Amino acid sequence: MLRYRIPSWWPDASRRHSFRAGFVDVIPALIATSTWGFVTGIALVKSGLTESMATLMTLTVFAGSAQLTSLPLIESSAPLWLIFAAGMVVNIRFVIFGAALHPYFRHMRWPRRLVLGYLSSDISFVLFMARYGDSKIKGGPEQLWYFLGIIVPGWIGWNTFSLLGIFLGSFIPASWSLDFAAILALMAIIIPLVKTRPMAMCLIVAGVIAWVGQPLPLRMGLAAAVAGGVLAGVLTEKLLHTKHRRGA
Repeated sequence: MLRYRIPSWWPDASRRHSFRAGFVDVIPALIATSTWGFVTGIALVKSGLTESMATLMTLTVFAGSAQLTSLPLIESSAPLWLIFAAGMVVNIRFVIFGAALHPYFRHMRWPRRLVLGYLSSDISFVLFMARYGDSKIKGGPEQLWYFLGIIVPGWIGWNTFSLLGIFLGSFIPASWSLDFAAILALMAIIIPLVKTRPMAMCLIVAGVIAWVGQPLPLRMGLAAAVAGGVLAGVLTEKLLHTKHRRGA
């Protein structure tokens, strides 16, 4: 009697549970990110890109903010180096995210870490750190599979709806204001995750800097907001630790 042999790469029950937990946690965020992907897909074709060019861009550039930043530069025939520089400035926050995630995945080979970096997003970082940010043990297999449970559906959802926006966006009335709906959906996800003073201070400072820095070129206000928010969160946490030690 022939028996089916489970491949060695197939995850065991514990890893499947971790992947499922990540998928369950990211489901509410998929509504917001998918809407944002749909809006970005519409913006790509309405900026003058052909459907094939927009498709190539959305599949290779998994970063909505970088895509939207590069569109006016592409329309104005800006130099290629300037387009790439603008995209890197907008996404500089992922350097901070990567540094924070490094202790959890540094045991992996760099090609695999490169794939994880490509699939990462703001939401995946927030959800992962909310679950494992205080974990003393870093690098466990359950952490990797939980992260995969977030980023894989996120990538699929974003690109699926971005492609729908590219090919069906012309049928959507501008009066629907989907871009504003996507922002509201993202806020509904992020705000309930703010449960500590450092996180609250990070959100407040980043929001104020982003609002004040709107006139800055190349969306430098966004990069400044990320840096300022992280710095505010770190300083607040250090102040709380100092106060706790003195009180003890």
